[in-house]
Amino acid sequence: MTRSRRRLHDALAPLRGDGRGWVLLTVATGWLFTLGLRFLVPTLLPQVKTTFALDNAAAGFAVTVIWGCYALMQFPAGLLTDRVGERTVLATSLALSAGSLALLAAAPLFAVFLLAAAAFGVGSGLYGPARGTSLSKAFPDNDGAAFGITLAAGSVGSAVIPLVAGTAVGALGWRLLVGGTTPAFVAVAALAWVTLPEPIGATRSDGGSTPVPGPSAVEAVRRLPRALRDRNVLLASLAIMFYLFAFQGLTAFLPTYLVAHEGIGQGVAGPIFALLFVGGAVCQLGVGTAADRYGARPVLVAVAALAVVTLLVVPVVDGRLAWATLVFLLGTRMAIAPVTNAYVVARLPDDVQGAAWGFLRTCLFLVGSTGSLFVGAMADAGRFDAAFLALGGVTAVAVVCYAGLVPGQ
Repeated sequence: MTRSRRRLHDALAPLRGDGRGWVLLTVATGWLFTLGLRFLVPTLLPQVKTTFALDNAAAGFAVTVIWGCYALMQFPAGLLTDRVGERTVLATSLALSAGSLALLAAAPLFAVFLLAAAAFGVGSGLYGPARGTSLSKAFPDNDGAAFGITLAAGSVGSAVIPLVAGTAVGALGWRLLVGGTTPAFVAVAALAWVTLPEPIGATRSDGGSTPVPGPSAVEAVRRLPRALRDRNVLLASLAIMFYLFAFQGLTAFLPTYLVAHEGIGQGVAGPIFALLFVGGAVCQLGVGTAADRYGARPVLVAVAALAVVTLLVVPVVDGRLAWATLVFLLGTRMAIAPVTNAYVVARLPDDVQGAAWGFLRTCLFLVGSTGSLFVGAMADAGRFDAAFLALGGVTAVAVVCYAGLVPGQ
């Protein structure tokens, strides 16, 4: 066994046994397709615009519908997770996504396309909270590494699926590419139902167990203030909010910046943009394990500080090789997600863990989604460079929040 294989084996060994390896494989694969498909639709927008004779505003609205429905579903998804368990919610999410993508591919009118986009936002929106609580329960001592592998899988999907689709769309058409992903979602939905554990419940006389549902929606809402009162939860959540704002602004307009501002052709700008997610996947794999070993606070501060620097140098970078290097480094900011997610979820009360995490995600994603509006307005005003500098400043606020976390709590 080579040294690299030995290191990989040693890193994965604590994540296996008692069916946990199947849990990780299933959740990570589902997230690979779920996140990858959310970035596939923007990649195919030029062809969608031609099919339905749309302007940019209408096409952009379709993407907004997906992300908006995704954000709004986080809290209901958390409530459902507490009530029926992660297995049911994750399998349902993947099955709904499959159906919505089939409708998206077959849509005869733009109104039907929008309806399908909303359905995909709802279906994929169910996935996030259940994904988080499932990993936190399965890997209480290695949650950083488990989150890192799962989110790295999502980054790989975000890089590979849109890149392959952008290359093949001319030959296959956007409808076949979107519809062709449906069988993958159906297969992973079946895998989730077979491999993920049922909710732990009360023991029956026959030795089995009866799942015990979580609190009602009204009771869960009543308990939320207690769940969110923790100082570290609040600070980490604020940091995520600022971080998401910067990430949404960056990912929404970096390809446009490369093409319109830097004069890089779209055929080259696409692969360069894909390096953002490659960098994210590489760092997510290592940073989660580092947080398990050294603690979340120093790792979060270090990664967020690097994210500030990479944004601040955007206006001065020139040349394709320099841009490829910088975009890869910009992707390292994505390594924040597994550590912060694991950190927050582990500090939420078990009885309303899903509801509290879903509520936080709804708030964070809704506020974070305005980052693209901010950068777009700045770009229209001729201040594209200043927009990226501002995103660096917003990320610096996240650094301050992470530095304020109390170690050991």
